[in-house]
Amino acid sequence: MRALLVDPDAPGSLRLSTAAEPEPAPHELLIDVTHISLNRGEVQFAGRRPPGTVHGYDAAGVVARAAANGSGPAVGTRVAAFGAGAWAERMAVDTTAVAEVPDGVDPADAAALPMAGVTALRTLRARDILGRRVLITGAAGGVGRYAVQLAALGGARVIASVGSAARAAGLRELGAHQVVSGLDGIDRPVDLILDTVGGPQLAAAWELLAPGGVVQNIGWASDEPAVFAPYSLFSIGPAKTMSTFGDVREVGPDLATLLGLVAAGRLSPEIDWRGPWERIDEAARELLDRRIAGKAVLDL
Repeated sequence: MRALLVDPDAPGSLRLSTAAEPEPAPHELLIDVTHISLNRGEVQFAGRRPPGTVHGYDAAGVVARAAANGSGPAVGTRVAAFGAGAWAERMAVDTTAVAEVPDGVDPADAAALPMAGVTALRTLRARDILGRRVLITGAAGGVGRYAVQLAALGGARVIASVGSAARAAGLRELGAHQVVSGLDGIDRPVDLILDTVGGPQLAAAWELLAPGGVVQNIGWASDEPAVFAPYSLFSIGPAKTMSTFGDVREVGPDLATLLGLVAAGRLSPEIDWRGPWERIDEAARELLDRRIAGKAVLDL
């Protein structure tokens, strides 16, 4: 089968080549993949994986072989999936990591959801956000644009932070109440920060956190470390906390929730770049250069 393989010498460390067919375990189904989506971190760190690895995690397609243990959807079902080795003509994936694509939902839109959408959903669901001030950094990216929409749906007062004014387009329409460049213009404490930037901005954002507030660090676009001044992590009153988040186990039910929101017209997949997977070099370059606002999807 054809697949996108890790190749440290290729642009974006990925090349379209051939790989062995996957062999599903009893709890896995086999999908004929029709669309895949790229996440910037996957492309950025592809070269760290062993050469020849079938890369990627986000896909949509049709069930070609049901799981041998009887779990999961039947042959012919349209599904979105999250699992290793997704960027190939066929992928084997655990039945707990797939969700049926509702009628009327474009499979390209479904492919754009798994990693970024589930990350945004789970980080927000972990907190009571109704009426809270929620700051989302890197809001123009794939996770950020989902987070803006989901936080607004959850009743939060959403502050979307972007790296430049040009990246702010469309965020108010998605539900942001305030759009800022960096942290400029935020004049009141915030209750929750979903941080995808890291670096010096993370340390500065910490200073904006209200007593009892939480920072969820879910990405690190910066090339620099975050340096906290002495005693800056100490505060009087309810504890301020910071944690990382990367729980992508058994994402099927959450993926189904996101697909339902898309089907109802309440969530936009925000695909900013789409093309055939033969254009992987171009897509990778656009992602790495931060010229894509939202998601990049490739058609097989």
